[in-house]
Amino acid sequence: MIQWLMFQMSGIGPMMGQANVFFRYFPERIPAAIDRYQGESKRLFRVLDGHLADHEYLAGDYSIADIANWAWVRTHRWSGVEIDDLPHLRRWRDAIRTRPAVARGIEMPPSRIDLTRDGDAGAQKFSEEARHMLETGRSLTGGAA
Repeated sequence: MIQWLMFQMSGIGPMMGQANVFFRYFPERIPAAIDRYQGESKRLFRVLDGHLADHEYLAGDYSIADIANWAWVRTHRWSGVEIDDLPHLRRWRDAIRTRPAVARGIEMPPSRIDLTRDGDAGAQKFSEEARHMLETGRSLTGGAA
């Protein structure tokens, strides 16, 4: 379990974070940076997919390792990383999403933008609001960040 948690902390999180920065937030498009971080995120997803081919969860039973990795995998589209060709990863992502506590957790705090429902337009609006918040030091509701 600790190894899969460290996998998220040293791989999935940093690579997806950089993919987010260069794909969504950075003011200029740098294709080489976008390709690099999306590609590395996809490579790490393939590692997960390979392991999940023979395992229901990452460390035997459902654990913090699944929660930590799932939190990033579920946002794959935000980072511009597709998982259509990773059937075991998709199965795992969908199974965790159906857990009642997970379903409740992703609704808190409530979001004004539903990236699944609103698609690219919602993603663009969210990205613009986040960029504005970073530039001005103000929260999305107008208070100090």
